[in-house]
Amino acid sequence: MSWFKETFGSSIGRKFAMALSALFLIIFLLQHLIINLTSVFSEETFNSLSHFMGTNPVVQFALQPVLIIGVIFHFVMGFILEIRNKNAREVKYAKNEGGANSSWMSRNMIWSGLFILFFLGFHFADFWIPEIIHKYIEVHPDDPNRYYAETVHMFENPIRVGIYTLSFVFLALHLKHGFQSAFQSMGARHSKYTPMIKKIGDAYSIVVPALYIFIAVYHHFTQAI
Repeated sequence: MSWFKETFGSSIGRKFAMALSALFLIIFLLQHLIINLTSVFSEETFNSLSHFMGTNPVVQFALQPVLIIGVIFHFVMGFILEIRNKNAREVKYAKNEGGANSSWMSRNMIWSGLFILFFLGFHFADFWIPEIIHKYIEVHPDDPNRYYAETVHMFENPIRVGIYTLSFVFLALHLKHGFQSAFQSMGARHSKYTPMIKKIGDAYSIVVPALYIFIAVYHHFTQAI
């Protein structure tokens, strides 16, 4: 317990923990994208992967709770750090030309984070909660081929597609600063490696959200053809 307080009670410890949770979620976003992207190319593959993820007990009862805890921890720690940073500033950005010393995104991570949090709540209500009710409360007969049809149906509604698109734009802005910041908080700050990490982060923050948007838009418009 004393180790926990000493580690996470300090500013450096909180930033390190925040960085770990960020990297965990970055890996999850990529893994989730790979599965969702198969829905564009192969209905059978998407159904097979989704069925495995949706029924495997390790995924459902071990990895899924860890993911939920990781998301909650990341946002709670983000808000704590933001509040402490604001309280620690002796001079407000408006009086200190903050734009000359930091990017707009780094000063507004809290707002992009809040919008992403709204999207997660929307996604939970839109997908995760109905899925849990379907499998564990109503206990429908298992259909390994239902996932593709349910995904396609989800993106029939243009309002839902718009919310997904806007949310991933905010995610791109959040990742633009957050990716590199996570590595720096973990000590990966070196003249040799930092430029490479920045390039990888810039590519990730553009390509990953753009592909999520592509999936939603693709399924929406292919239904109209």
